[in-house]
Amino acid sequence: MAQVPQTFLDGVAVRTWCGLALRALGRAREEIDAINVYPVADGDTGTNLYLTVESAATAVEAVFAGYETRPAGPSLADAVRAMAHGALIGARGNSGTILAQLLRGMAQVLAADGAEPRCDGPALRLALRRAADSARQAVAHPVEGTVLTVASAAADAAERADGDCGTVARAAYEGARTALTATPAQLAVLARAGVVDAGGSGLVAVLGALVEACTGEPVREPAPGAGEAVPEAAAQPPEAGPDAGACAEAAGDGGPAYEVIYLLEADDTAVDRLRARLDALGDSLVVVGGDGLWNVHVHVDDAGAAVEAGVEAGRPYRIRITHFGLGDVHTGGPRPPRERTQRAVVAVVPGQGLAELYTEAGATTVLARPGEPPASGELLAAVRRAHAREVVLLPNDADLRDTAAAAAEQARAEGVRVALIPTRSAVQGIAALAVSEPGRRFDEDVVQMTSAAGATRYAEVVVAERQSWTMAGICQAGDVLGLIDGDVAVIGADVTATAETVLDRMLQAGGELVTLVVGDEAPETAAARLEARVRESYLAVDTVVYRGGRQGALLLIGVE
Repeated sequence: MAQVPQTFLDGVAVRTWCGLALRALGRAREEIDAINVYPVADGDTGTNLYLTVESAATAVEAVFAGYETRPAGPSLADAVRAMAHGALIGARGNSGTILAQLLRGMAQVLAADGAEPRCDGPALRLALRRAADSARQAVAHPVEGTVLTVASAAADAAERADGDCGTVARAAYEGARTALTATPAQLAVLARAGVVDAGGSGLVAVLGALVEACTGEPVREPAPGAGEAVPEAAAQPPEAGPDAGACAEAAGDGGPAYEVIYLLEADDTAVDRLRARLDALGDSLVVVGGDGLWNVHVHVDDAGAAVEAGVEAGRPYRIRITHFGLGDVHTGGPRPPRERTQRAVVAVVPGQGLAELYTEAGATTVLARPGEPPASGELLAAVRRAHAREVVLLPNDADLRDTAAAAAEQARAEGVRVALIPTRSAVQGIAALAVSEPGRRFDEDVVQMTSAAGATRYAEVVVAERQSWTMAGICQAGDVLGLIDGDVAVIGADVTATAETVLDRMLQAGGELVTLVVGDEAPETAAARLEARVRESYLAVDTVVYRGGRQGALLLIGVE
């Protein structure tokens, strides 16, 4: 009789798990959104979980890309650390933030010093237990009948399983499914709506993907969702305990009006104080992370105070503030249907300064932090947020073209007419936006915007991070690089002098308008010196200067 091979989890299996989980959530996203009634019925739990896992998968792919020349590939520890970090920086919403902590808890076990190069059944049991416990500790007021309950049930079932990774993963999945069907009996708002918990449903999908990654066998039963009847036993929920009552009040009328999420660089002591302050300001508080980097999620009436609390604790960034608006469970009353606008522009921008400029011009923006490019799901969410029949998408980065194309394809499948203009820099996007006229026919407007972007040469001035070969020679770490149309053209020691050389080379081919976007780390005198250079040497050329904020590049330059 043939012996069944033992299954295990290694770096490749983690990569597979991320991909399978992303596809599973992609299939279930709309159904999970539809059953999202707690803690806020804003219909985005499925989308938030998808975006969180997409960020995790992107981080894992980046690690594998770094090992392309090494046949061994990344270790289990490398892969799970990347997965957890990617989820942390990309976490969206309440459930996404909790999922990020679940993955971080697993990584704490699987990537610990002395951990084995691949995970067996007992190690996976420990990882699932750590995940469930750490997620519960991250929530200020845990409520039963939520994703926390489902995670704990998965860990309990895993601890009872005896076998390899496949056996443990399948036990966790089955335990989570059983707990999910019981969530309406634990939370009155679910029973009234006749649904199971949305976040828990997403976790079941993620655990199903883990089973397939470990065994190669897909789970065949779908996670319970909107299409399944709530078990009869769940129709009459028991009396809620004090935690459930306190938190369920947030889902009733008169609750907080804003969701505030940000990443925070701070030490543990400062975060402890932050938790206490935010807990007093609002509800649905979840703070996850560690080692100096945290993801903060809270529902409040005073969004400014929540951000100020983060400033006092450390350095908050990637700040997202969402107004729940009329018609959700915080404010009561039916939600009036919002009429779609005819046309919108969605643009990726590298800094807060340009985000404000694009927004003033009427665009919907997606902020791309240095080293943190947006995923396709984030671009798709922006297209949906624009709520238009026709959308012009400006990726403003050559490396984002495929990501933007994937978002555009999905938006078209949802009935939105999308045109992708392959802008490779934010200055090309500025040129395109400047000639946009919503009153024109869509095709004509796209042609004019594409023509304006294509007629704009672009450059950037950056500091080299390491020694490397370039088209201008060998650069050393700390050298100032001037890139023209994506290629290194100048290597220098001074930011302003390098920028002047770049500008001269660009204007040798002619030009009528120079656009300068100045980053926070550029010398204060750089813009004035470059303006003077253009004024003195190129009489027929105008110059416009914008402040880009923390945009990665010291300077962005456009010549039209």
